[in-house]
Amino acid sequence: MRSLNHAVLFVADVERSVAFYCDVLGFERLPFDFPGGAFLRGKNSANDHDLGLFQARSPRTGDGAVGLYHLAWEVETLADLAATRDRLAAAGALSGMANHASTKALYARDPDGIEFEVTWLVPDARLREELTPGVAPTRPLDLDAEIARYGADTPGGPRADLALMVELLGQAK
Repeated sequence: MRSLNHAVLFVADVERSVAFYCDVLGFERLPFDFPGGAFLRGKNSANDHDLGLFQARSPRTGDGAVGLYHLAWEVETLADLAATRDRLAAAGALSGMANHASTKALYARDPDGIEFEVTWLVPDARLREELTPGVAPTRPLDLDAEIARYGADTPGGPRADLALMVELLGQAK
């Protein structure tokens, strides 16, 4: 794992939490909200989001209760993502895979059932190919096709171009 990429929380009141994280901690709300959720980014971050806030389905107990939904760990290359997929599948922990346009993601659960994501970031120079109007922001992931497209050893990210991310995220909504 290269680093922690983002956290997603189930919250009791999305708008109240958005206000707290923006007003108190200086996050900015991103322009691609969805029913029951919002994405936020740190002031100087070029990440597509640093914090996701989803409406809790249950206030205190069970799946979807207030609290941590998942953490996303970032890997360096698609080869790393494929190797992680294989290890997670062998352990019976892999629960899903998604193409989120600017990221390629695996979803899994640890032995206690805590969900986490392992993600690879599309390089900044290739973001325009991914974040285009009319293309679904989440679709099935064909990891082999992504490796053929980007190369197995191409480093992901680093999301150094904040202005580009703001521009593309605004266009893709």
